[in-house]
Amino acid sequence: MTDQPPPGGSYPPPPPSSGGYEPPPGGSSPPPPPLSGGGAYPAPPPSAGGYAPPPPGPAVPSRATDSYTPWITRVLAFLIDNLPILIVYGIGALIQGVTAENNCVTDVSQYDVSTHCVAQDSVIGLLAQGVAGLAVFAYWLWNWGYRQGTTGSSLGKSFLKFKVVSEKTGQPLGFGMSIVRQVAHFVDAVICYVGFLFPLWDAKRQTLADKIMTTVCLPV
Repeated sequence: MTDQPPPGGSYPPPPPSSGGYEPPPGGSSPPPPPLSGGGAYPAPPPSAGGYAPPPPGPAVPSRATDSYTPWITRVLAFLIDNLPILIVYGIGALIQGVTAENNCVTDVSQYDVSTHCVAQDSVIGLLAQGVAGLAVFAYWLWNWGYRQGTTGSSLGKSFLKFKVVSEKTGQPLGFGMSIVRQVAHFVDAVICYVGFLFPLWDAKRQTLADKIMTTVCLPV
């Protein structure tokens, strides 16, 4: 007895291919398989004549020299910033001088009698100088580290209405980098203080420390 085809005259559909895709009914062509990661289809590559945008420029673009803080204004700010230091050290030196002790020695010879006196610091005088040194160091950290690092202006800069900012970000440097900038002024001083005079002729009125740290001083 021979096998008979099932009723209806059609055979069962062939098993799905190994790719896991079963063709839809109606004979339409199947869509291309998705990417292996399940993601979207890759975008077509740009044409040969496509335009790529330029990299972003500095946050503080170059401007006219007159728009930067003048040299004399920076000098006045420096004097204002250092005035508290002079006052504190002056008080310490005054206490040290007032409380100094004189030790006198008398020399007697065959023909003369002479007395030599030497001033020696007292305990109170030494203590006053130590406290003054600590106070100055704390002020230095606060004024040029914290205040200038967070707002861009030290006491002197704030009084004269300008600030120091980074050319790259346009923002204040932050505590650490503001301290580094103050240390970088050593380069300005080591060449007979000529580095501090650079703002007189520089296009951006920068000192050497400003050039090292890529900073500029701008009016507020």
